[in-house]
Amino acid sequence: MATIKVRQNGPYLVEGDDVTLVDWNGNAYQIPKRPFALCRCGGSTTKPFCDGTHSRAGFQAAEAAIPGSGDKPAP
Repeated sequence: MATIKVRQNGPYLVEGDDVTLVDWNGNAYQIPKRPFALCRCGGSTTKPFCDGTHSRAGFQAAEAAIPGSGDKPAP
């Protein structure tokens, strides 16, 4: 089973061995390590994988999944 964790102001962290990442043509990406992180900020030079650019770019993500939970993007 796969789990995708939304990191606060960061990437999607994908955990699990039963995961295949494919492009729009159906071609599988080589996944060098597990877990792996997918870019959410759009600035990575290794898309679709995260390279840490979000921290240098000041990426601010959307709110948490549960409305009213108090989790908000960092200022």
